Amino acid sequence: MNIVELLKVIVFSLVEGFTEWLPISSTGHMILLQSIIPLQQSKEFFSTFEVLIQLGAVGAVIKEFFFRIWPVARRSQGKGYYLEQGKCILIGKILVACLPAAVLGLLLDDFLDAHLYNAFVVSLMLILYGIFFILLERRNEGHQFHTLTVEELSWKNALLIGLFQCLALIPGTSRSGATILGAMLLSVGRLAATEFSFFLSVPVMAGASLLKLIKHAGNFGAGQWFMLLLSMLLSYFVSLYCIRFLLRYIRSHNFLPFAYYRILFGGVILLWFAVSHLVL
Repeated sequence: MNIVELLKVIVFSLVEGFTEWLPISSTGHMILLQSIIPLQQSKEFFSTFEVLIQLGAVGAVIKEFFFRIWPVARRSQGKGYYLEQGKCILIGKILVACLPAAVLGLLLDDFLDAHLYNAFVVSLMLILYGIFFILLERRNEGHQFHTLTVEELSWKNALLIGLFQCLALIPGTSRSGATILGAMLLSVGRLAATEFSFFLSVPVMAGASLLKLIKHAGNFGAGQWFMLLLSMLLSYFVSLYCIRFLLRYIRSHNFLPFAYYRILFGGVILLWFAVSHLVL
């Protein structure tokens, strides 16, 4: 097993875990990393690697929120089980919100990968949505949000947030960024918007990842499988930390630091690839 490749896998996994749940676009970071320290592996390996680190990240959400969403509860005297109505309704809203992105993702996946997965589009979306977040947070100064918990979210707003999630099909947008931005535009509080964004990630990311796994998985050696499984575990633990950090942070802060970071990082990507092409 190549030690250098193993170290690269570790770096990629840590970056994925850190950036997947913050509204700063994990795709942008992965594109830049692949340019600076490219993995010397087959296309099938890299596609499977991307899938497994995303599944590790999804596993962290399931671990953190399982009992918030799982609708099956034991009766008080331990005699059988029942479905909690409130949690069933919440699951219904999550599924409704996931439908638009699921349909568009299936229809446009290959087209988007072929035409929009590039540094210019990613950097443009990073900067653009950074500006959107700044404008929104400025507007929200002193604003009283109407919806403060995910349980209060209406069916209509759940669907509208799902439509905002479709914007994240464009690389560099950030899935969490698009859904949080959309939710806050609908007067959903920051914490509720963040939690609902996490909830939406499970069916959307798990479904997309499994679809790509079926399409791209190849036959790998023992060393490659070790790197793949290690990447998934690292992504899981780092994601768990980031989810907990963001939930604590957003209770008393806004998204402006992430907005400024997006603009700065988008500029870095543009500059890096411009200089790279000039040198070449």
